[in-house]
Amino acid sequence: MKLLLPIAALMACSVTGFAQSGEDLFKSACASCHEGGMDRAPARAALREFSAERVLQAVETGAMVSMASRYSAVQRRTIAEFVTGKTLSDKLVDLPSPEAMCKASPEPDFSKVSWNGWGQGTSNARFQTAANAGLSATNVPKLKVKWAFGFPGEQSVMAQATVVGGRLFIGSPGGKVYSLDTATGCVHWWMQAGSAVRNAVRIENVGGVFMAFFGDQSGNVYAVDAATGKQVWKVKADDSPVARVTGSIAFNAGKLYVPIASGEEVASTGPGYECCKFRGSITALDAATGKQVWKTYSIEETPKPTKKNAAGTQLYGPSGAPIWSSPTIDTRRNAIYATTGNNYSDPPTRGSNAFLAMDLDTGKLLWSRQMTEQDAYVSACRLPDKTNCPDSNGPDFDFSSGPILVDLGNGRRALVAGQKSGMVHAINPDQQGEVLWQTRVGKGGTMGGVQWGSASDGTNVYVANSDIKRIMLTYSTSTDADPLQGGGMFALRISDGKQVWSAPPAKCGTRARCSPAQSAAVTAIPGVAFSGSVDGHMRGYSTRDGKVIWDFDTQREYKTVNGVPGRGGSIDGPGPVISGGMLFMGSGYVGAGGAPGNVLLGLSVDGK
Repeated sequence: MKLLLPIAALMACSVTGFAQSGEDLFKSACASCHEGGMDRAPARAALREFSAERVLQAVETGAMVSMASRYSAVQRRTIAEFVTGKTLSDKLVDLPSPEAMCKASPEPDFSKVSWNGWGQGTSNARFQTAANAGLSATNVPKLKVKWAFGFPGEQSVMAQATVVGGRLFIGSPGGKVYSLDTATGCVHWWMQAGSAVRNAVRIENVGGVFMAFFGDQSGNVYAVDAATGKQVWKVKADDSPVARVTGSIAFNAGKLYVPIASGEEVASTGPGYECCKFRGSITALDAATGKQVWKTYSIEETPKPTKKNAAGTQLYGPSGAPIWSSPTIDTRRNAIYATTGNNYSDPPTRGSNAFLAMDLDTGKLLWSRQMTEQDAYVSACRLPDKTNCPDSNGPDFDFSSGPILVDLGNGRRALVAGQKSGMVHAINPDQQGEVLWQTRVGKGGTMGGVQWGSASDGTNVYVANSDIKRIMLTYSTSTDADPLQGGGMFALRISDGKQVWSAPPAKCGTRARCSPAQSAAVTAIPGVAFSGSVDGHMRGYSTRDGKVIWDFDTQREYKTVNGVPGRGGSIDGPGPVISGGMLFMGSGYVGAGGAPGNVLLGLSVDGK
């Protein structure tokens, strides 16, 4: 890797917008480093000593992957060709080949629901029944790869699959949404969204037509025909230029409930940025037309000018409190529940780091329960230039996992959600969010504690701990993962939060870009709780005692059904989906220093 290290500063600066040419990319993002004499930033003449393939390998799978993760596949290839003055021998082909398409596409029966959306049901429990799973604790250890699908040019698999009617639906960082055959992985159809799609697709019958609903990282929401992929409508769910739909869309009685988050926490790092004006929200849309029914912000006040920062830039507030996760539907109380993120700028508000309850019909805020006060934070707070870091300065203990609605018996219920603080909370949705219990499972941190979600079988809640530690690279603003910190699995009794069992994190050994952190969402079936790790392993834990009964290492090369070179990497973000005797999971996640990968795996006991 010594030859590749001098390329580091090439990727050290962020792209402020999409540049069409290599020259434009270099001028806007890299010239200040490579033409300014910065340490470890060789002049362009030196970069021309490398081949384009060598540079591309460095930025996609090698030493420079942290710095390249903010670029698209096309941008990475454009940069590699420009800085070396050489042409890549193979061109990026991101359209499915004729061989990848299904030979026949019989009419799907979408009335047969297998795993629809994020949480497999309105309660967000992420639990699959024995009948629907087709797997048991006895045969889980026999799981092996049946097929692999490769996402061309990608470094991460950030979206969770949806399985309905024998078809699998999944989005990609490149904005393509695919409908695959669950048995073979062949492509029934694909469509191009405006930007990355990382939320789970939702399939619903609207007016006699089954439609697929999802959002993208530009804040757009789409409705497409689930059988053909033909777009029915597309709407912008939020006016903010940094809005995005990361959490999966919920559905009830003809309405879509869209959680709105943003990229402003990162975009605001520069001292010239007027931080901050975004507010998180739930937006209700008519499922048939996309027309807005209501919109409720997590912060009631509109951001106003507050003060100027040290660079003389006008600042605004209050802001932030994004909604990162899929909301939970409660038809008994005609309510929808969501968890929120931290504020971005001062002053902090009560709507951040909180459980929110809203009326399903009107969006009226019914109650809120905040778990961490005075938490305003942006990425500038952890960088050398802290000009835009608010006075509150964290601790960045927001919620990125959604609430699980559980039945405690005798008419009692609870909402359960883990927080980046390392705490798991249970509150009473029928008593204005009264706190029932709180249990610590991790130290917490900016990416610590509970990240993307837990699972419950009605007796326990199964919680994975992240506590990932990022190591700042000395030559850029990027990070690598610490191989010695993070991880752990816990079972907590839902009635009182008492720990039933815990399992220690695994050790990384000498594997590169490895962390034992278990940041991905947990999935459960009777007898088994599944948790993926940044070390690339998917493990099945016995729900009885926490012993690992299945351990599958995804970090390897795969021959994919669509002919795309496939490789596994870290597991983060979405959890596995289980249906009809198969387990579906993505592998590859470069965020926070993880290992790149680009495969969706379909596993079964009768795999290859």
